[in-house]
Amino acid sequence: MTQGKKAQGEIRQSQLVTTFGPGSMMDLPNHSVLIAGLDFWSLGGQPIAEPRLSQKLARVLDVPTIDLRTPPPTDDDPTAPSTGITGFQFPEWFVTQDLEGQSGGSRSRLLVHRKALTRGKFIDRDRNRRPVVPVRFVRACRAGHISDIDWYTFAHGGGSDCAKQQRQLFIDERGTSGDLTEVWVRCECGKGERSLASAALLQNRALGTCDGARPWLGPFTKETCSEPSRLLIRSASNAYFPQTMSVISLPERDEAIRSAVDAAWSFLEIVEDIDQLRYERRRSAVKAALEGISDEEAFAEIQARRGFGVRQDKSVKIAELETLVTATEEVGEDRPEGVFYARSLPRSVWGRPWMAPIERVVMVHRLREVVAQVGFTRFESAAPDIEGELDMGVRRASLAREITWLPAFENKGEGVFLQFKTDAIQSWLSRPAVLNRATQLGQGFEAWRAEHKGTGRQFPGLPYLMLHSFSHLLITAVALACGYPASSIRERIYAIPNVGYGVLLYTGTSDAEGTLGGLVQVGRRIYESVRSALDLGELCSNDPVCAQHEASSDHERRFLHGSACHGCVLISETSCEQHNDFLDRALVVRTVQNLGAEFFLESVTGDGSTS
Repeated sequence: MTQGKKAQGEIRQSQLVTTFGPGSMMDLPNHSVLIAGLDFWSLGGQPIAEPRLSQKLARVLDVPTIDLRTPPPTDDDPTAPSTGITGFQFPEWFVTQDLEGQSGGSRSRLLVHRKALTRGKFIDRDRNRRPVVPVRFVRACRAGHISDIDWYTFAHGGGSDCAKQQRQLFIDERGTSGDLTEVWVRCECGKGERSLASAALLQNRALGTCDGARPWLGPFTKETCSEPSRLLIRSASNAYFPQTMSVISLPERDEAIRSAVDAAWSFLEIVEDIDQLRYERRRSAVKAALEGISDEEAFAEIQARRGFGVRQDKSVKIAELETLVTATEEVGEDRPEGVFYARSLPRSVWGRPWMAPIERVVMVHRLREVVAQVGFTRFESAAPDIEGELDMGVRRASLAREITWLPAFENKGEGVFLQFKTDAIQSWLSRPAVLNRATQLGQGFEAWRAEHKGTGRQFPGLPYLMLHSFSHLLITAVALACGYPASSIRERIYAIPNVGYGVLLYTGTSDAEGTLGGLVQVGRRIYESVRSALDLGELCSNDPVCAQHEASSDHERRFLHGSACHGCVLISETSCEQHNDFLDRALVVRTVQNLGAEFFLESVTGDGSTS
C-alpha cells in the first residue's frame, strides 16, 4: 500500500464527513485512492461545541469523551505546517488502456499489479510503455472490510502456480453491453478462465471468505471476519455508506427548568416533597422564577440535584420536538437572535379545510445542525431510528484505530415545522382500511428482513410512513416556490407515540445559502404548498402500476415501498433521512387504487376547494 501524491484541488469539508470519509474510494486526476483513517489526518480544524451530540456519540463508541472537529482545512501558506488528508493507493491492480487484442467482438486488456509498473506505466515484453487505469472491481464485505481480488485464484477456481510464475492475466470484454456476464478474467496458461458474473452471486462464494482487511487504518490492522467476500464495483453507490448522527441545536426545556430552579434555589433547597414546593411557590420570587414550569418538572429537578432522581436522557428527536411544539406565537416585528429562533403562526393565517389535521405551523427563522460521522458500512446502509438514535448493535467499520475525535460539520439555516394532531392520527389508525394496509406493509418489511439476516432495523410504524411520504410530497411542492432546489431541502420526521407527531423541512449550509429566508417566506403560505403536495400525491405518471404495487411482491422486490416510485415520492437521498425507504403515498391521499387508507380525507381540487 503506497501513499498517493498530493492531490490538486479541494473538496468540501462536509463531503469528508459524508461521501468521502475514511474508508471511501476516490478517483483523483492521476490516482485512485482509499481515504485513510483519522490517525493519518492532520489534526482536525475548528472544534464544534455540541454537548448533546458528543455525549450520545461517546456512549455509542463506548469511550469516556469524544471531541467533534471539522476536517483539517488546507493552508495556502507554503511555510505553514502541512495539513490535509492522506490517501492510500487502491486498488493495486490495473488494466492497460490500449487493447491487447480484438477479434470476434471480444476486446482484451492486460491485468497487471502495481509492482509491475514503472513510473505509473506498464512496460510489456516488446518494451512498449502502456498507460494503465485502476481495475474497477474489488472485494469487500458488509462489515466494511475491503481488499483486492486474488485474481489468480479467482481465474483458476483455486490455487495455481501461475502467480509464482507471474503468468500474464487478461480482462476480456466479450460483448458491448458491459454486463458482468460479458467480462471474463483469463490467464495466459489457457487453464484459467472465469466470468465475473460468478463472483456477483453470493452463494457461489467465488471470492472466498473476507480476510478482515482494513487498509484505510494502515498496515497490520486486519481483524477476524467470517463474512463472505462480495464483488464490489468501486464507483457503485453501495460502495460506501457513512453512518452519521445529527442534532439540531435547540434550547431544550430541561435547560430552561435548570435555569429556573437555579434562580430560586435559595428557597427550594429545603424542599422535601411536592406539597412543600407548592407552598414555596407562594413567594413572589419563587413564583416569578418558576413561571411556565410545572410543579412536577421543578420537583424532578430538585430530586435530581440531590441524587434521589435521574434527569431523563431524552432521545435526539424528543428534545427537538418538545422545543418546536412550545414555540411562542409570532408577535409584531420579532428579530431572530442566536442559533435557534422559532415562532408559531396564528391559525387564522394558515387555516384551510385541508389543513384540519394540522395543529401548529412554526417558522424556524434560524437553526443550527451539527452532523458527525461515527463509522461506515458497505452494501447496506445503517440509518438512525425514528427517534434519531443510532443502533448500538450495528457492526460499523471504525474510522481510526483509537478514536479521540470525530469529523463533523455544522450548517446554519432555516425551516418550517408542521405539528399534526395526535387525536387525528389515532382516529386514522383505527380505520379498517388503514389496519389492512398496515398488514400489507408489514408483510413487505418481513420479506425484507428475511433477506437481511441479523439486521437490527425495526418497522417504524404506520404514522411514520404516512408523515414520511407526506414530507417527500411537500418537499417537491415547496421547492417550486422557495428558491432552493429540492436536493438542498432536508426532512426530519417526528412520529413518537405519547410525545407527538410532526414534520420539519429545513435547509442549511456552512455558508450563507441556508439563511436567505426562502423557506420561512413559503411557510407563511404553507397551506398552498400542502394543497400542491396533496395534488401531486393523488396521481403518479406511473399509475396504475405504481398505485398497485404490493410491498411483499417478489417480482419488483421493493419490499419497503407501498405506492411509491421515482415518478411521485422518491426524492434525492441527500434530503431523505431513511435513504428513500418506508414510503407509501396511499397513506397520505387517495390514489387510483382507492384503498381508503388515506390520512387526508379532504380531496383538494384545482381551484383550492375541497370535496
